[in-house]
Amino acid sequence: MSANILELHKITKQFPGVLALKDVDFQLRAGEVHALVGENGAGKSTLVKIITGVIAPTHGEIIYEGHPVAWHNPQESISRGIAAIYQDPAIFPDLNVAENIFMGHQPHSATTRRIHWRKLYAKTEELMTSLNINIKPTDKIRGLSIAERQLVEIAKALSINAKIVIMDEPTSALSISESEELFDIIRDLKRKGTSIIFISHRIDDIFTVADRVTALRDGQYVGTREIGQVTRDDLVQMMVGREVKNLFPKLDVKQGKELLRVEGLSRKGEFRNVSFQVREGEILGLYGLVGAGRTEVAKAIFGMNPLNTGNVFVDGQPVTIRSPRDAIALGIAYVPEDRDKEGIILNMDITANISLAILQEFCKAGWLDTKAEAKTALEYAQLVEVKAAGLTQKVLGLSGGNKQKVSLAKWLASKSKILMFDEPTKGIDVGAKASVHRFISELAAKGFAVIMISSELPEIMGMADRIFVMHEGLVKGYFPRASVNEQDILAAALADA
Repeated sequence: MSANILELHKITKQFPGVLALKDVDFQLRAGEVHALVGENGAGKSTLVKIITGVIAPTHGEIIYEGHPVAWHNPQESISRGIAAIYQDPAIFPDLNVAENIFMGHQPHSATTRRIHWRKLYAKTEELMTSLNINIKPTDKIRGLSIAERQLVEIAKALSINAKIVIMDEPTSALSISESEELFDIIRDLKRKGTSIIFISHRIDDIFTVADRVTALRDGQYVGTREIGQVTRDDLVQMMVGREVKNLFPKLDVKQGKELLRVEGLSRKGEFRNVSFQVREGEILGLYGLVGAGRTEVAKAIFGMNPLNTGNVFVDGQPVTIRSPRDAIALGIAYVPEDRDKEGIILNMDITANISLAILQEFCKAGWLDTKAEAKTALEYAQLVEVKAAGLTQKVLGLSGGNKQKVSLAKWLASKSKILMFDEPTKGIDVGAKASVHRFISELAAKGFAVIMISSELPEIMGMADRIFVMHEGLVKGYFPRASVNEQDILAAALADA
C-alpha cells in the first residue's frame, strides 16, 4: 500500500451564517485515483478550494508529503505540485495550445530573457507525445473541442510537474469514446505515480476509474471505501443518506393525440432527414453521442436555427417557426443543455427568470405589475420545488439542480404543452436527478408531450416510451420501450447498426 501524499485532518470551514465543512478527514495515496462524491452543497468544492489554497480552513490540519502546510494562495500549492482542472477549462481561447500550457512559466532565453519559443513548442510537443494526445502546439484553443481543451488542461497540469491532479466533473460534456480516452490518460498518470482526485456525479465513471471513494454529505465526512467493496446502491446511500429506490420513476400513462410531428428535417452540416412524432403523455427519447445532432434538431424546432428543408406540424396543423417567439406562441418550450448561458440569467433573481417568457402578460400601460409577476413566480417555483432563501435570491447562488428547476418553471409558466429537455440532469447530483425525473414523469402524466435528449443511457432507457438514436446527423435506430436493450442502442449510436 502506498504512503499518503496528502492528508486532511478535522477540516472545518465556517462562512458567515454557513458551516460549509465540519471535521472532514481525507487521505490521498501516491499513485491513487480517489473519487470524491456528494450531492450539490455537500462541501466538495469547498474542500477542493482548501486543498488548492483558494481559501483557508477555519480549523484543521493539512499534511502534504509528510509535512504540515498552510497555503496562503493557489500559487503556493501550484508551486508544490497541486493542480486543479475544473468543469469549465480555465484557458485562453485566442492563444494557442503551447501558450496556454506554459502561461506564467514560459521558458526564457538565458541571455535576452525573452520567451524561448523554440523550447516552448518543443516542450509542448514532448508533453503531448507523453500523453498520446494528437494536438499540435500551434493549434488555437478556440478551434478545439471540449474534450481536447480538457486534454490541454491535463498537459498544463503536468507542465508544472504536478504530483496531485484534481479533476472536477471531467466527463460531464464528453462522449463515451472521449471519456474512454480520458480514462486511459488517467490510468497512465496513475502508473507514473501521479495522484488523482476525481469528482463526478456519474457513478459509472467512478466505478470505471477510481481505486477508492470518499463521500461527503451536508459538509460532513461520511466514509471512505475501497471501490471493490462498495455497490452502486451503497454509494448512492452514502451520498444522499437514504436509498434512492426509484431513480427513474416512469409512470404508465395512456397517450393521447399527436401534439408534434416533424418530417424530413434537414440543416446543412448538422442533421439530415429527421422525422418523428410525439403524443400527449409520451416521453420521446433522443439518444446519441456528443455531436450526433440531437441538440441541433431541438434548436431548429424551437426556431433558434433555421431549417433548410422539412415540415413541422403542431396539433396536426402545418406551422412555420422562424424564431423562439413563434415556437413559444405554438406552445413549444426548450430547456437547454447549457442552462447557465442559454436557460437562465444568472444575475437576475428567481422571479425575473421565471417570468421571462411571459413578461408581456405582466405589463399594463407600460408598467410592470410586479405583484402579479411575483405571484406567478411563487406558484411555479413551488410547483417544481425550488429550494432557495427566497424568490429575490439571484439564480447565480443556486445549486445546479435548482437552476434547472428555475429554467423548467419558466417554461411551465408559459403554458407550453410540448417540452424539449436537453440533458436535463447534466451536472446535478443523484438526489436532484431523481427529483427531476419524477417531475418529468408527472408532466407526461398530465398530458404534456416530452422530448428528452440525453447522453446517459440508463436515463434514456429508464424514462423514455420510445427512443430515437442519432449518429452524425442521421436517425440510425428506433426502439419502443418494450423491446429496448443497451447493446442495440449503443450499436446504433456508434453507427454499427
